[in-house]
Amino acid sequence: MPDEVTAETKIYTSKGGETHSLRDLLSYFQRKGTMRVSDLHIKVGVPPLYRIDGNLRPLDGPPLDVETSGKFIACLLSDTERERLAERGSAETSFDIEGLQFRVSCFRDNDGPCAAIRALDSAPPPVEQIGFPNNVWQDIVSAQQGLVLVTGITGAGKSTTIASLICRIAEQRACRIITLEDPIEYRLQSRKGIISQREVGRDVRSFKEGLRDALREDPDVIFVGEMRDRDSTSWTLTAAETGHLVFSTLHTRDTRGTLTRLLDMFPPNRQDEVASQVSLGLRSILCQKLVPRADGAGRVVAMEILNNTYSVANLIRLMKMEQIYTQLQTRTRDTSTERMISLEQSLARLVATGVITPLEAERWANDRNAFQDAMQTVQQAMQAQQG
Repeated sequence: MPDEVTAETKIYTSKGGETHSLRDLLSYFQRKGTMRVSDLHIKVGVPPLYRIDGNLRPLDGPPLDVETSGKFIACLLSDTERERLAERGSAETSFDIEGLQFRVSCFRDNDGPCAAIRALDSAPPPVEQIGFPNNVWQDIVSAQQGLVLVTGITGAGKSTTIASLICRIAEQRACRIITLEDPIEYRLQSRKGIISQREVGRDVRSFKEGLRDALREDPDVIFVGEMRDRDSTSWTLTAAETGHLVFSTLHTRDTRGTLTRLLDMFPPNRQDEVASQVSLGLRSILCQKLVPRADGAGRVVAMEILNNTYSVANLIRLMKMEQIYTQLQTRTRDTSTERMISLEQSLARLVATGVITPLEAERWANDRNAFQDAMQTVQQAMQAQQG
């Protein structure tokens, strides 16, 4: 029976007759490293699949049936979480095993039980290793207030970037840090700064309630795992306006799309008010993608950075989002008053230094013509330096 199996139970037989337990499957993350192997997918009708360097690759074995998939799910969830899966059709959890932290989403589809298992290191990497294209992170960790949004598609490393920034803040100054996560991914250690991590569904019922509570708990820094709806977004913006440094995430592909998404969460008759609120409270938007390296050794961050300078704030207040890209392209000096970069410029720099290939960069660019222009600019700058 599924409720009798454990992580050590041999459940799946691959080609060649080798049998695998859940722990066997998860050990692959440790052997290859989470920078290369990010996810494991369990689904009826296909073998277990790993996401390696951004691409799905199946284990060499037969398709999973309903019983075998159910046994894997049973290993992942507690009794309470299994009940939640049966009632709601989905359940999320996290756990530690052999030095790695795993975030798990279990659900049902037309074929039966499924799971998406994301692997994270037990601690985030140092902020210097994230891959920032400039020193904007130094401005962020020293900031006292404002909203910092880290955006990108699922699996782009948003949580890792924020966890790394929060760890550096906790190392450098005595402050009170409260996080609201669903679920908790990295276990962050208090240092000079005191960190309290709260999990939605376990420690607090919703992001909205957690944010309302947090504002009464003397925080200096707040991390909201995701702005999912209008209520959580309103409270997040309010927290940033009232003198706190606030981090959060959105699933958007660029900085302009992030601003548009924020406004679209509200009815048309409130968008002018919200645009004014964002223009005052925003600190930075970091939109990132993980791009396969040219040497095949994992992936590297390409990052678009928007800082809320006076001119940017004015464009946001007037809702002239189409003019934001010009700011990204021109305010690129690595000084605290600028430090912006478009995704295409970030990709072009990675190509110029041989970190990624031109073909891969073009594939990940939001605008291919802008990427070609950025490549020409970078090449001319390098030629000028050599000359």
